[in-house]
Amino acid sequence: MSESFKGRVWVLGDDIDTDIIIPTEYLAFKTVKEMAPYGFSPLRPELAAQIKPGDVIVAGSNFGCGSSREQAPEVVKALGIGAIIAKSFARIFFRNAINNGLLLIENDQVQDVVKEGDEIEVTAGSHVTVNGQTIEIASLPDNLLEILNAGGLVKAMRKKNGLD
Repeated sequence: MSESFKGRVWVLGDDIDTDIIIPTEYLAFKTVKEMAPYGFSPLRPELAAQIKPGDVIVAGSNFGCGSSREQAPEVVKALGIGAIIAKSFARIFFRNAINNGLLLIENDQVQDVVKEGDEIEVTAGSHVTVNGQTIEIASLPDNLLEILNAGGLVKAMRKKNGLD
């Protein structure tokens, strides 16, 4: 995943839990596409409608804490978010996000140089550029890159096993 993409920054704080990402009452919908318009609604009801494909969430610590619901990263991906950059991620959310093909970047510097609405360029596994600053980010292991590039774990395994 060495490709670069640009998007608008959406700034969120610390401890964004899965109930904020997609509240329980919307889990009754049959598809993630039906759930997506309600993403982040307890925190910012207007946010889901404003996100454009490739936009980037920049957040604080412990993003994705709370329940282990897999719909949380699926909703974020369905909204078109290209990546989430946070100081830290809840462990289960991190794994669910990667398994669903959503790029997560753990970094504690980006939050200090962005404001909401800034344009950010992400080069996965290398760096981000925002407001004239280039910030190096950690590279990802090959096995995680395979999953992300395939669009998720199931797609990666289907490809690896010659089913697609």
